[in-house]
Amino acid sequence: MGEKEFVDFASVRDLLLKTRDRRGEISYEQTMALQHAEWKASSGGHPSGQIKTDSEVFQNLLSSLMENEKLQQHPEICSKIAELAPISIADVRVIISSKRIAMDTPEIEEIITTIRQHVL
Repeated sequence: MGEKEFVDFASVRDLLLKTRDRRGEISYEQTMALQHAEWKASSGGHPSGQIKTDSEVFQNLLSSLMENEKLQQHPEICSKIAELAPISIADVRVIISSKRIAMDTPEIEEIITTIRQHVL
């Protein structure tokens, strides 16, 4: 099995829209996924209500996060952080806790700074 590829909601939305245009229709499950992706890719889908998902921003942020020594072993966590763009220490802690990644507050603040540089 090859290397995993992580995609953002905007990419999912675009792929499903192309599929619907090409086929003329999509399944119920695909329609539900499309509606969710459209919502999450809009600024209304972000907890702050200010950040609109953009595929290029997602990829750039993902690449930057993968340079972090503690995160580079966990590309799925980098992808989650890049998609959700958390801007509070507590939100980042929730995400990294799923893999028990130990980070102190200054390290998390560094991640938030990286996020702000890419999305705000």
